Amino acid sequence: MSRPDDVPRPRAAPAPEVARADAADVPDVVGVPDVEEVPDAVEHVAEQAVEDEVRAAVRQAVSVSVATGLYGISFGALSVVAGLDVAQTMALSLLMFSGGSQFALIGVVGAGGAPVAAITTAGFLGVRNALYGAQLGPLLALRSWHKVVAAQFTIDESTAVATAQRSRRAVRAGFWWTGVGIFVLWNAMTLVGALAGDALGDPRAWGLDAAAAAAFLGLLWPRLATRAMQLTAAAAVVVAAALVPVAPGGVPVLAAAAVAVVIGQVDARRRRAADRAGTAAGPRGEEPS
Repeated sequence: MSRPDDVPRPRAAPAPEVARADAADVPDVVGVPDVEEVPDAVEHVAEQAVEDEVRAAVRQAVSVSVATGLYGISFGALSVVAGLDVAQTMALSLLMFSGGSQFALIGVVGAGGAPVAAITTAGFLGVRNALYGAQLGPLLALRSWHKVVAAQFTIDESTAVATAQRSRRAVRAGFWWTGVGIFVLWNAMTLVGALAGDALGDPRAWGLDAAAAAAFLGLLWPRLATRAMQLTAAAAVVVAAALVPVAPGGVPVLAAAAVAVVIGQVDARRRRAADRAGTAAGPRGEEPS
């Protein structure tokens, strides 16, 4: 009788070798980008969004430039009718380049007012451009000599288009395209209006007196999205309309701007106080520990 140790035992099958695949042998998963490619993709999307905003700002600037530039015909014709010659009319558009101030000046001259009164009235209206410059300075962040050039193009329309943008590139594109576009078209149309003179007749009969106002309202309307903006605009309109019959030219505009600034400051302080109160109270309205 054989012992158990003598019983032949079946050989165990050799364990299969586990294939060790190198990282290079593992196939890439289709559709899943490498971790290193994710920041590049995000940056590309962000850059594309900025490019789209810049193109939109340029389109807006061109449309505003055309609408406002055509209004220059009205100024050229009315300036000649008020008694200025073509050279004086062109000097106003080239050097002053502020539609409201230019119309105020020729309005006083045409009514027989003294030159000092005309200059004072135009100066009152021109003060608003200094306020625009203070607002645009941080947004544009221009170099020293660029600021000097930009001052010439700081007007109602260029400020409105620039401040409606979000990225700095779009702000700059909106400002320069609007300012330069209006400057070129405004002066060209001023020359046309001045040369046409009496042949053009009353420009208001062509509806040109409403072109710039319509363009500006088109820029303003989308920004009246909040109740605070609506109340600010309504208060400014009421103050300006009340002062037009009794105040000198330019004063109603400055008063309306002052009202808007005061309301804006009060609203900003109220929001900052609310933010501080919310931060101090904690996320659940409890005192922070």
